[in-house]
Amino acid sequence: MDALPETGRQGSPDPRISDAEWRQRVDLAACYRLADRYHLGKIIWNHITARVPDAPDQILVFRLGCRYDEVTASNLMKFTLDGRPVGATGSELNQAAFVIHGGLYRARPEINCVMHTHSRGGQGVSILKEGLLPLSQEALSVYDDLAYHDYEGLSDDVAESERLARNLGSMNQMILRNHGLITAGKSVGEAFWRMYILERACALQMDVLATGRELVVPPPELCRKVRAQYDSDFPAGHYEWPALLRELERDCPDYAT
Repeated sequence: MDALPETGRQGSPDPRISDAEWRQRVDLAACYRLADRYHLGKIIWNHITARVPDAPDQILVFRLGCRYDEVTASNLMKFTLDGRPVGATGSELNQAAFVIHGGLYRARPEINCVMHTHSRGGQGVSILKEGLLPLSQEALSVYDDLAYHDYEGLSDDVAESERLARNLGSMNQMILRNHGLITAGKSVGEAFWRMYILERACALQMDVLATGRELVVPPPELCRKVRAQYDSDFPAGHYEWPALLRELERDCPDYAT
């Protein structure tokens, strides 16, 4: 089989934007479009952010009021890690994006993308006292890599940013109690695929619990084995992200403009 083409990897069309930033913009715009397609968005709410590769103290995010299916590489905005807009008005910045994401980037320099959702399955599991159970292969892929953060109300308290980072620690997924989900990654594709899998695990758990039937729960040693298999053989987003970009290139290539 011939090598599959890369998509969205052209150089920056704007001399004010470096090629590295443009590639990150293309990936982040793709993530918003895919979140919309796979029912991980909330029209204009929630947020996905990505670090600017050659300006690591700056973060890309969509503009407040923009639908996920309207996001393109060129209409993303930037803010600094202390919450100041870069080249845009403050009214265009969703303050919750800074509160929820800012502390994670400050605490984890290896993180380059953070995704936050209010997806149906994730919100359902966030309400359960036991949280996510190791019931499915998807759930086992995040075994011992899942943190929790207690609900504090709408995300408008800047001090919560540090508590979120502290609770995430070194993990890559987090359930916000009574709220939703967060995933983080070294790349946009990694963060997206973690969210896709986490939401599937949560949705399946809610479906299974609704049956009221007795559950088969794998023993901890098997859970750890499956997690290790995923980490070594199927790193998050490595195979999936190029395939997802080809889907967008076919159906809505304007995401990369």
